[in-house]
Amino acid sequence: MPTITVSVDDDLKERMEKHPEINWSEVTRQAIREKVENLELLDQLTADSELTESGVEEIAAKINQSARKRVDEETR
Repeated sequence: MPTITVSVDDDLKERMEKHPEINWSEVTRQAIREKVENLELLDQLTADSELTESGVEEIAAKINQSARKRVDEETR
């Protein structure tokens, strides 16, 4: 499995360290997986669409917001 490095600021790192029971690598994997799946879905939905670039960006922002909310709920 390839490895990536994720940088977070000191404050976030300290906050994460307060929750050693959380597998942060798995949280990151899930977030990336969801993002890629959402982008693939967006690509499928917009393949034959006449949406403008700004319309696509608006939909993507809503999907991202929804995905972040789900990840936050799953990691609680």
